[in-house]
Amino acid sequence: MSSAPPLASTPATPPTAPSGTPSTAATLARARRGPRRRRTAVVAALLVLFVSLVLVRALLGDYRVSFVDAVRILGGEQVPGASFVLLESTLPRAVMAVLAGAEFGAAGAAFQVLLRNPLASPDVLGLTHGASAGAVLAVVALGVRGTPVTLAALAGAVLAAVVILSQAGGRGGATDRMVLVGVALAAGLSALVHWMLLRASIHQAQDALVWLSGSLNTVTWADIGRLLALDAVLLPLLLLLAGRLPVLGLGDDLAAALGVRVTGLRVGVTLVVVALVASATAVVGPVAFVGFLSGPIARRLVPGRPSVGIAALVGAVVVVAADHVAAYAVPGTALPVGLVTGLLGAPVLLWMLRSRPASQEDR
Repeated sequence: MSSAPPLASTPATPPTAPSGTPSTAATLARARRGPRRRRTAVVAALLVLFVSLVLVRALLGDYRVSFVDAVRILGGEQVPGASFVLLESTLPRAVMAVLAGAEFGAAGAAFQVLLRNPLASPDVLGLTHGASAGAVLAVVALGVRGTPVTLAALAGAVLAAVVILSQAGGRGGATDRMVLVGVALAAGLSALVHWMLLRASIHQAQDALVWLSGSLNTVTWADIGRLLALDAVLLPLLLLLAGRLPVLGLGDDLAAALGVRVTGLRVGVTLVVVALVASATAVVGPVAFVGFLSGPIARRLVPGRPSVGIAALVGAVVVVAADHVAAYAVPGTALPVGLVTGLLGAPVLLWMLRSRPASQEDR
């Protein structure tokens, strides 16, 4: 008696969505592609604007240099007149504007994400004031110039950061205390700077006031080399640390439960921000509003996950454009770039506040 052959096992097939109905995976994929495409488009547009502004700043001025001549000069040829203008005046200013703007923009955006406060920025919380106080002290009290002023600005910013971190210790409300301590420290340091200016001679006060306004008039290739070396280390490090900052928005306890070393991350980001702000401020002065506005502008261009990299690009674009306006807006007068960013930043900030829905939260 023959037995019936065993039934062949058939593989289980996953349930399929009804005809015409997209699957969940396809819906999620399309939802991810939208923000990615927008981010790519924004970055591409910013890069085009960035390159265009750098070319305008370097080639178009009182003495115009053609693009062909610029390529020849950068290749090592000497073009009478054009070589000096490009290599000693316009190009150094354009490069320094890029480096300083990127530092201010990235530092401001990182601080705003770290403290979960759109009003937090290095110039509001005292870091820029610390660098300014150190530099003015070196100029007025010690009568030094150049590298000692840079070191004094760095020391002032570091001391300001130490005060903020030491007085804001503790968990949970640490970010709120950092904001309050930073605002109080900024007010005190601002008063100290004014007191030193009152005691300074006319020439010392004039030099200090030009520096305090933020200026690219005296930048050199040596300054650019030092700042470029710092940027090559600090900006990638800040981008790496900033990738973990959104977790702090969940609260210190939950972030710690997810494996984030809250105190170490906060201290690390603060130290990198201090180094970026101090190095840029020591060379070009406290350029107003760049660190304050770069983060909000970047978040409006690419909503969702905060992007320190896009904020750095926004900061570079803002400073390059502002420096060109400062150099040629008033014929025969070279305005400090910080004056232009301050004049433009205030109405932009008011417009952003008025156009923001009252119920919308800053993330």
